[in-house]
Amino acid sequence: MFDIEASLDARLLAGPRNRPTVVFPEALDPRTLEAVCFLGRFIRPVFLAAETDVRDLADREADRLGRDRVEYVLSESLFVDPASRPDLREEFAQACLAFAQAAGRSMDLEEARRLVLEPGRFGIWAVKQGHADMVVGGATHEPKAFFRPMVELLTQRSVACEAGVFVLPESHPEDVYPRNIVVFGDVGVNATMTPRTLAEVAVGTCAVARDLIPEEVLPEIRCAMVSYSNRGSDEGHSPELVRRAAELVPEILAKRIAMGERYRSIHIRGEVKVSVALSQRSADLYHADGMPWEGAPNVIVCPNLDMGNLLYHLYATRFPEARKFPVMFGLLFQGVDLAMDCTPEDIRLAVKASVMRLHAYGHWQRTPKDTFFRRHRVLVLNPGSTSTKTSIFEGDEERFTEELQHATEDLKAFEGRPITDQFAFRKEAVLNFLAAKGLTMADMDAVSGRGGLLRPISHGTWRVGPVMLEDLRSGERGEHASNLGALIAAELVAGTDKPAYIVDPVVVDEAEPKVKISGLKELPRRVISHALNQIATARRFAEERETFYERVNVIVAHLGGGITVGAHHRGRYVDVNNGLDGEGPFSPQRTGTLPAGQLIELCFSGKYTQAELKTLNKGRGGLINLLGTSDLREVERRIGEGDAEAHLVFDAMAYQIAKGITALVPAFEGEAVDAVLLTGGLARSQMLVAELRRLTSALGCPVQIYPGENEMAALAKGVLRVLSGREPAKDYPPQ
Repeated sequence: MFDIEASLDARLLAGPRNRPTVVFPEALDPRTLEAVCFLGRFIRPVFLAAETDVRDLADREADRLGRDRVEYVLSESLFVDPASRPDLREEFAQACLAFAQAAGRSMDLEEARRLVLEPGRFGIWAVKQGHADMVVGGATHEPKAFFRPMVELLTQRSVACEAGVFVLPESHPEDVYPRNIVVFGDVGVNATMTPRTLAEVAVGTCAVARDLIPEEVLPEIRCAMVSYSNRGSDEGHSPELVRRAAELVPEILAKRIAMGERYRSIHIRGEVKVSVALSQRSADLYHADGMPWEGAPNVIVCPNLDMGNLLYHLYATRFPEARKFPVMFGLLFQGVDLAMDCTPEDIRLAVKASVMRLHAYGHWQRTPKDTFFRRHRVLVLNPGSTSTKTSIFEGDEERFTEELQHATEDLKAFEGRPITDQFAFRKEAVLNFLAAKGLTMADMDAVSGRGGLLRPISHGTWRVGPVMLEDLRSGERGEHASNLGALIAAELVAGTDKPAYIVDPVVVDEAEPKVKISGLKELPRRVISHALNQIATARRFAEERETFYERVNVIVAHLGGGITVGAHHRGRYVDVNNGLDGEGPFSPQRTGTLPAGQLIELCFSGKYTQAELKTLNKGRGGLINLLGTSDLREVERRIGEGDAEAHLVFDAMAYQIAKGITALVPAFEGEAVDAVLLTGGLARSQMLVAELRRLTSALGCPVQIYPGENEMAALAKGVLRVLSGREPAKDYPPQ
């Protein structure tokens, strides 16, 4: 049976990370809660009920659903009792009154106020007025209380329809519907039936099928417009009505194809008797008829609402293990209508399908109004040696980004001086960036700067304050471009009420004392690593499992110019190699751990100066020293050409990384490791990933890939967690 949920998940996760706001009027139905508990990665849920009532329900269901999952989803949700929002009630009532008057209906303001307090209508109006993107209901509401007003208020096209998608189990004969997938299109949503309406419904239902089912699964979408009456009237799908509709299909389908080439695979046939469309005879009929396409239909447009409902419930009852869900066409993905006998899985699939179409085909970018989930605007700064990466985030969405390059002649003025002297120069570049976007610091809610070489601190988001700035200016713990992050941030917010923060700097150190002891008192281990990307990757893994960083055990391998491998034990970053100083596996540019005795001899051999050895250790070591290149793609190309030396060095690097990963097992104090996470630029290498999977398979946990560094998003998210009240900011210095 085709796994449609896995297909939807893959497409959703590959798309934009900005999540739409979805309103659930039936917040106290256990099916709704269970469904939402598996949707946190894809939506921002709004429960239309008091938070205490939802949490009481959650407490009763938590053991069955998993307490971690329930707690995580509720932490990502908003709870709105309509009666507690007089501002929205009044806005919706005024809009409701205006809508009724425009339609020529009699209504006064008090009646409008009463109507919009009903959770179903409140949710619909929240979408209509731009406060949310989608409303999901119908499981407990009668059609007149949800479905009908939803269609009336949210329909964006001249024609609407409801499609019932079924993926049937193997027990169903596959020669009836290709791959046992069938979509029933229901024309009953429309008040009147004309040939054009029927043709629009047929094309629209096929578009839903094409959007949801990948072409490698169903290369063609074949639609049968069912007729069942010979009376010649326009009641139901009479043969004459269907014939006239079929004549209009090419014109309507051509417009759809202009919107996307994928729709060229749609083929529609009219005047098919229902007894044939639903039986094994359908394949023979189409093959013998000599139509441009052969085989059985996978889309059936039903003649009326009763037949659509009958078929939906018939298949749902006969095949309870089928994957089934409704999808609305004509509402621009803004509404989901559920069957009263729906299951949590039905709700989950229906929401995922609509969200996927919203992202992929609705040109959706963001919730129109910043009401339920405020989009804080954060300026993010990530200074490098010759550039300053600068981004503006509005909520999770990166609105603007640019790597501000600093000319060599401009940087010459700072040669031989502490890197922190550059902060005013770089601040000016950032202000110019803002001005080019038509923004000033008054438009920001906060600034997030890359943290530098500070005292060892725990992970989290730290306020920039006088002590931190003094430590960075002194440069006692080292000179590095990241030291500029907090200094620039502080300068930008000076004289304003805007806060400045740093997030997970390289000095994050949560290791126990035993981890830092070496065999020489004078040389305790120092903890310096790619903490920002390490922790962000671990958090992302936890979010995908719809739980918290504090509830997972993961080993993260950051594979870039430098390599660090870290242990994250239930929200603490408990061990990692010091990639900055050359500890751990060798990397494209760094030597990694060297044989101590031989290193001592080399240091006193007179062959290299201290400066030259430091350059070899970090910058000219690793792949550069061994193969003359830091580009792993070049190494793989040489391997492909039969270069034995390149193959040996590649195997050695993979072996050392795998050894670094497996060596961290004791850091989890006997607990199981949930996953190994590979991140950084080298995680794009399929060859390296495959070898690391093989070498670490004895751990018995999955290896998941998160290529790249995503540092700007990590810096933004740390501040957003503070601004939204989900995490407290910390004060430097640590106590």
